[in-house]
Amino acid sequence: MALTHFDGAGNAHMVDVSDKDTTARIATAIGHVKMTPQTLAIITEGRAKKGDALGVARLAGIMGAKKTADLIPLCHPLPITKVTVDLEPDAALPGIRVTATVKTTGQTGVEMEALTAVSTACLTLFDMVKAVEKTMEIGGIRVTLKDGGKSGRFTA
Repeated sequence: MALTHFDGAGNAHMVDVSDKDTTARIATAIGHVKMTPQTLAIITEGRAKKGDALGVARLAGIMGAKKTADLIPLCHPLPITKVTVDLEPDAALPGIRVTATVKTTGQTGVEMEALTAVSTACLTLFDMVKAVEKTMEIGGIRVTLKDGGKSGRFTA
């Protein structure tokens, strides 16, 4: 299988999607921020000195999805129709699990937007509480659902 972001000479280029059908598209991505139980308590109890860590991270994730084409060089700017970012505390991790779902109607998918939303939300959580824990780990970022377009549905 050839890589679509390279031409025959091996040069990077933006994929031409002009001949693709316009269809409803959706993608979901997940990730997490692992931390100590004490840091998790600070977040869930609303004691972070910078404010509502979960609320700010949710907004950052939405903003990240909207700015994906500005951050990823060969990504098409898309008319995003919906972004949801859910942040769930998980005592077993311990930490916060992040899920982002992005929708559009267009000629290319929104996997990168969902991944960027999760990444941005995770980075924002880290920033919000790094004063109390610098050893947090961001991980598990991956696409779990992609639907729409010629390649159809993918579920992890």
